[in-house]
Amino acid sequence: MPSSFPLLLLLLLLPRLPSSAASLLRLWRPQDAVLRSTKGVRGRVWERNRCASSFSVHPNTPHFVHNMVDLNSELKQLVKRCQLHKARHMFDKMPYRDEVSWTTIIAGYVNSSDPFEALILFLNLWIQPGLQKDQFMISVALKACALGMNIYFGESLHGFSVKSSLVDSVFVSSSLVDMYMKVGKVEQGCRVFEEMETRNVVSWTSIIAGLVHGGYSIEGLLYFSEMWRSKVGYDSYAFAIALKASADSNSLDCGKAIHTQTIKQGFDESLFVINTLASMYNKCGKPGYVIRLFKKMRMPDVVSWTTLITTYVQTGEEENAVDAFRRMRKSGVSANQYTFAAVISACANLAVKEWGQQIHGHVLRLGLVDALSVSNSLITLYSKCGMLTLASMVFCSMARKDIISWSTIIAVYSQAGYAKEAFDYLSWMRREGPKPNEFALASLLSVSGSMALLEPGKQVHARVLCIGLDHEAMVHSALISMYSKCGSLKEASKVFDGTKTNDIISWTAMINGYAEHGSSQEAIRLFEKIPSIGLKPDYVTFIGVLTACSHAGSVDQGFHYFMSMTDEYRISPSKEHYGCMIDLLCRAGRLSEAELMIRSMPFHSDDVVWSTLLRACRVHGDVDRGRQTAERILSLDPNSAGTHITLANIYAAKGRWEEVAHIRKLMKSKGVIKEPGWSWINVNDHLHSFVSADQSHPQSEDIITIFKTTKFKKRRFFAGNMFK
Repeated sequence: MPSSFPLLLLLLLLPRLPSSAASLLRLWRPQDAVLRSTKGVRGRVWERNRCASSFSVHPNTPHFVHNMVDLNSELKQLVKRCQLHKARHMFDKMPYRDEVSWTTIIAGYVNSSDPFEALILFLNLWIQPGLQKDQFMISVALKACALGMNIYFGESLHGFSVKSSLVDSVFVSSSLVDMYMKVGKVEQGCRVFEEMETRNVVSWTSIIAGLVHGGYSIEGLLYFSEMWRSKVGYDSYAFAIALKASADSNSLDCGKAIHTQTIKQGFDESLFVINTLASMYNKCGKPGYVIRLFKKMRMPDVVSWTTLITTYVQTGEEENAVDAFRRMRKSGVSANQYTFAAVISACANLAVKEWGQQIHGHVLRLGLVDALSVSNSLITLYSKCGMLTLASMVFCSMARKDIISWSTIIAVYSQAGYAKEAFDYLSWMRREGPKPNEFALASLLSVSGSMALLEPGKQVHARVLCIGLDHEAMVHSALISMYSKCGSLKEASKVFDGTKTNDIISWTAMINGYAEHGSSQEAIRLFEKIPSIGLKPDYVTFIGVLTACSHAGSVDQGFHYFMSMTDEYRISPSKEHYGCMIDLLCRAGRLSEAELMIRSMPFHSDDVVWSTLLRACRVHGDVDRGRQTAERILSLDPNSAGTHITLANIYAAKGRWEEVAHIRKLMKSKGVIKEPGWSWINVNDHLHSFVSADQSHPQSEDIITIFKTTKFKKRRFFAGNMFK
């Protein structure tokens, strides 16, 4: 019988085969190769010499046939009961094996997620004389190819099925569609599907699932619509995959329409469909629907509970998420890694380390700590609770780390201001991990900007260019912010001008850069250009332009932009926007209007906005308003050292020394101490931080000696110049 397997495939498989299987392959003696191309599918067809087999063809007697039926039935039962080891032992001991025997044992390995052993058996089957390769055999082999991502084997089987006309079987063609889709060959899968004369539910769900999992959700929905018109019938999986397509494409209307059909077709009782519905509504931003669906479930499983917990976390209802986790445990449903990842995220957002540590212990007992989703969530938990050492310990103990693990630990140290440690993790990542993604690089650029580390920031920029992520919006805006915060507006402008695409994040970063460095007119000019390029400013953009107006003293223009937020762009001003306007009025000396705006804000005024007014009172010498403002701040924060000192300075500027002495005495009685300001210096890529009169540095004596010497020389220099 002619063979349809390419010699190349056998050569690829040979190094991985056990010795027994390799000896079987030696029976292959290709003498002639014919390249065949049919319907766009290329297959290599080899003719082999007929050779003796270790298995003889069974005699065609009634007794023998009856015996084979019994043996195959027993073999099927063992496979069905997942007793594959016993099934294989029985298979190996069988005196004869027919097509049913081979198909059954191969299917057993496919169902047990062992595609390699299934394909080895199929190779063994292929060299058995007298066995007919039927549609079921080829279909099972194609499933093994799909499971093992073996496109070479799959294409060879496709070629054979075309030559033998087995491709006309709906079983084979459906398996071909499924195989091509799962190995990422979407175009070939669609071609096979379009050439099918007959299609069943499996064919349709295979093409739809392949498109959806391949990122073609809209196309998947179009095929589902065609399936609906074809009246071929439906199953729960078809509805579930269509709902996933709706979720991935954020097509809420399609999802609702499919939901309606699930009710009409009687699939609304299927827990599988209900869970997919809940996931769809969650992704489409309808948490209320998720909760209602959950309440209707008779016996929610772990997927149901996990979806509910995730929904609560995403909507900021972390306490409800933790409560749902407790209820799930009481109901007897065991949590999986995704459940733990979700509830750990809830604890992280609440910054309740005790709950997180209890769950961590539970995860350790269950042996789920090695799951990437769990470990990554634990790193985030400990970082948000300020326990960076534990976050680092979790990271270092991970047997396997993905891009999220590396990005998270780098972001953790970057956000905490530990630049050296963040860059150390980047070096480690470059040695042993994957390529840094935009999130990790943006985090490093952020800490470089926050700590004015220009040289390390430039190194990250070089890395960005090397990887080719310079046009990613997150990285591009982080580069602009980094250069701006390091005082290099020229470089920031160069990066901004070099972009090929326009995004509001980068424009906002450039506007903020100009505003922070006093180039207010440049910031305003840039803001005015935004509508002309088809972009809309967001709430962060308005913070930048209002800051620019504040620094420029442009009160009227600032009010114009402030009012346009609601009138033109439907953006409700936040506390930050009001803070910018209050700062604008305070800088302009319009303290009465500033105080009126504070009192008329649509939300509770905190000590930050009142402190802005207090500083303005000191600048403009408004003693009475300053005293009232200070009293208001101290009612919110009685131990605010800055408020006491600013009020004392207001009195001192007016020569009211008794009030100054009273405030100093009050601070002493309260135990209020001004927190010292920290400074740092970068020497040979190593950061040294210090405060006033700090002697904690190991070389503090040498530093103080050098400082005193420099100070003495400086005095002598000025004294010498005075008497010349």
